[in-house]
Amino acid sequence: MKNNVYILDDRSVLYISGEDAKKFLQNLISNDINKVTDNSSCFASLLTPQGKFLFEFIIVKHKQGYFIDCEKFQAENFLKQLTLYKLRSKVEILNLSNEFVIGSFSREKFLAFEGAQDISGFTLKYREDPIILDPRNKDLGARLIINLEKLYLSLKKLGLKNDEIKNYYGHCHQLGIVPKNLNKLQNKIFGIECNYEELNGIDFKKGCYVGQENTARIKLKNKLSKRLLPIQLVEGNLLEDEKIINNNIEIGIILINGNYPFALIKFQNANFEKNKLYKGKNGSFKILIPEWLKI
Repeated sequence: MKNNVYILDDRSVLYISGEDAKKFLQNLISNDINKVTDNSSCFASLLTPQGKFLFEFIIVKHKQGYFIDCEKFQAENFLKQLTLYKLRSKVEILNLSNEFVIGSFSREKFLAFEGAQDISGFTLKYREDPIILDPRNKDLGARLIINLEKLYLSLKKLGLKNDEIKNYYGHCHQLGIVPKNLNKLQNKIFGIECNYEELNGIDFKKGCYVGQENTARIKLKNKLSKRLLPIQLVEGNLLEDEKIINNNIEIGIILINGNYPFALIKFQNANFEKNKLYKGKNGSFKILIPEWLKI
């Protein structure tokens, strides 16, 4: 709905500032920090040196530093990981989750703002608070990062009505984008297998960053044979780390179970069948391919 808003209380806001903040982030993240300006935000990830997934986040320019919009469950570990890389850099990293909150509303509502452009990551200000058209996929809508004290008055002035967060989760899942439980992917999957190229989360033209070597090798040598795909549960339930078998051949594994499941699928394997009803230990399901993913 155009005027609905989802308060994403499962998200945290970190703030990175200081003389070396830009260089610090550029040396770590999978995207190019130079894309982040007053009018543009970006999606990125922090990987292991081997290119495996650790954290994903949205980076937004704010005053003299950067807001980092990340999953709350991972926020403290993410902050600790960033601190390990800090060394002598002139950087301050703060967790502002008790001060700022994130709301999500429709793309249609975003485009009604003066000066808004229908470009992924396009950023404008509501007073001094950034509003971002989601840099991963425009159909995810817009995100408002706002001081908690101003939240409800601002929502009232904007004509936005609070909706249940489960509807946002369902929308993300239908689009094929993981809404929560990202910790279940850590060290189990390469960042490029998370479809980060298609979600505007990798820049192959930037210089070195943590995990860059393997990420580039998989891309350049056409070695991408597995992808993270959403699962439509038809009946029963799924088990975390449950193998997906077809014709007695393993074609994937369930990494995220629950209400919004995802699996790592060997999509190039001859035994992977689109639109098939698969049978698991405790349920039946289909493997979905998002429209934006051309495989």
